[in-house]
Amino acid sequence: MPKRSRFALGLLLILLSGFQGSAESTAPEGYLGKFIWRMNDPAFGGLSGIEVLNDGQDFVALSDKATFITGNIKRNADGQVIGMIADPIQRLLDGETGKPLIGWRTDSEGLAIDKTGHAFVSFENRPSVAQLDLATGATKDLSRHPDFAKLSRNAALEALAIGDDQTLYTLPERPHSENVPVYRWQNGAWDKTLHLPRRGAFTAVAADIMDGKLYLLEREFRVIGGFANRLRRFDITSSGLMAEQTLFETPMGMFDNLEGLSVWRDATGAVRATMISDDNFFFLQQTQIIEFRLPD
Repeated sequence: MPKRSRFALGLLLILLSGFQGSAESTAPEGYLGKFIWRMNDPAFGGLSGIEVLNDGQDFVALSDKATFITGNIKRNADGQVIGMIADPIQRLLDGETGKPLIGWRTDSEGLAIDKTGHAFVSFENRPSVAQLDLATGATKDLSRHPDFAKLSRNAALEALAIGDDQTLYTLPERPHSENVPVYRWQNGAWDKTLHLPRRGAFTAVAADIMDGKLYLLEREFRVIGGFANRLRRFDITSSGLMAEQTLFETPMGMFDNLEGLSVWRDATGAVRATMISDDNFFFLQQTQIIEFRLPD
């Protein structure tokens, strides 16, 4: 994700032209609503990953400054988000030294949590993936695929997901190839046998897995126009990632900079996608929680 200095002029133009939800009347089918999340803490912001747990009641959110937040989601009778009850912000720690991550190791972007509570984080400026202890904040690096060192430092491993079999999937925001390579961690090593097709100017920012399907959140940015997002879904099969579907594509400027994705089932059994926006710690942007109901 480009840094705020590269977005400042564009974001100002966007807001002056009515950015921040002016296009909600043209929302794609399934749109459930938006909640603007604020906290009185200077460390709050830059949220690039989210996992919704316990049928939509709890959450873990990840910042791109090596911090994370746990807490509860307050919903109304219709299930719409009306509040976020957050625990104190926690730092990501080096599992060996117990000290907070520093330097290039602070650019945490992707978050994945399996059904047993095992959590993982992907990093962009030093492309890597680490296991995360949610109780302590301690991280432990997994070995790196040789390709990781060749990825663009500011467009690397933003998307991270984990399957029911604890297989991890990660992919770069902007690959150096025509298709998007999907790196898969299983049996203690990464492979690169899977690929996704690139479609237009969208880039990968988040992923999740549910019921054997990979969901991919993508973003497009224009200086005049703002952000657009697209959600695609693929079947995970022995032959690769198949049966591509585009579930929705938002109008340019409808939402802020959506970077985190969690796909889950609500109490009625319906599939929901919860997304969170990265405000880049920039006063003209917002931390938005956006939800859609998705087809099975």
